[in-house]
Amino acid sequence: MSWNVAAIEEDTSRELSVGELLERANRDHPDLDQPVLIQGDIAIKSEADRNADPCTARSCLWRKWTDGKVYIPYYIANHYSSREQSIITRGLESFSTVSCIHFRPYQNGDNEWLSIESRDGCYSFVGRQGGAQTVSLSRQGCLYHGTVQHELLHALGFNHEQTRSDRDNHIRVQWENIIDGMEYNFDKIATLNQGTSYDYSSVMQYEKYAFSKNNRPTMVPIPNSNVSFGQATQMSRNDIDRLNRLYKCCKYTAENVGKPCNSLQSLKTERGLCPLECPFGK
Repeated sequence: MSWNVAAIEEDTSRELSVGELLERANRDHPDLDQPVLIQGDIAIKSEADRNADPCTARSCLWRKWTDGKVYIPYYIANHYSSREQSIITRGLESFSTVSCIHFRPYQNGDNEWLSIESRDGCYSFVGRQGGAQTVSLSRQGCLYHGTVQHELLHALGFNHEQTRSDRDNHIRVQWENIIDGMEYNFDKIATLNQGTSYDYSSVMQYEKYAFSKNNRPTMVPIPNSNVSFGQATQMSRNDIDRLNRLYKCCKYTAENVGKPCNSLQSLKTERGLCPLECPFGK
């Protein structure tokens, strides 16, 4: 299996990182008729949710079927051009080649689905919400392969890398450089790290100047401050591995590529793991 997910084709100049694209697209995000946003692009239903991890606080995962796959309905608004729809579709399809996640078109009778629309900016709720769940991919700045993947990972239950519970072992937050009133965007939460290491190359890692008020870094990697981070343009191998661990897509996890795994067998074990073939519960 190849772990390479197609790179962004839409940029003809230097590839901007997902973090840079999100910052540009959401720079002037208005308050009216839009959900509250935290961490730049995570939508929450009310201010009461600002300090809670919306995924670990409740069951946020999408349903897994008896064939071992997770089918998630989606609807793409008709205000996108055919080219724009193809960018979104390519992002959706990139998940099925590396995981048990399969996005499929909405059908009558579906009770919950992703409603992909061009609202103001790029944003998504974290995890399954029920009913029509908005994923905003604005035609003005959000239609890039990595950005589509980033917002879909939010919808699947993932938070930003820099909010990981073990963040302080890998990133030093430069609080003095953060825009006044925006410090909450760097709060740590009890993330589901799935036994994986911190990933500087994650598509969920923001770049080092995120929310900076003085053009100085708001995050510095430690212990080596020269490590490059926040430059991803697509899902990393670690992102893919975490996704498969979270949804227990046994045969797709990094250490099990090419090994047989009966997805139904995993349902019989205590933690839903395939014994022996999927030892990621260590």
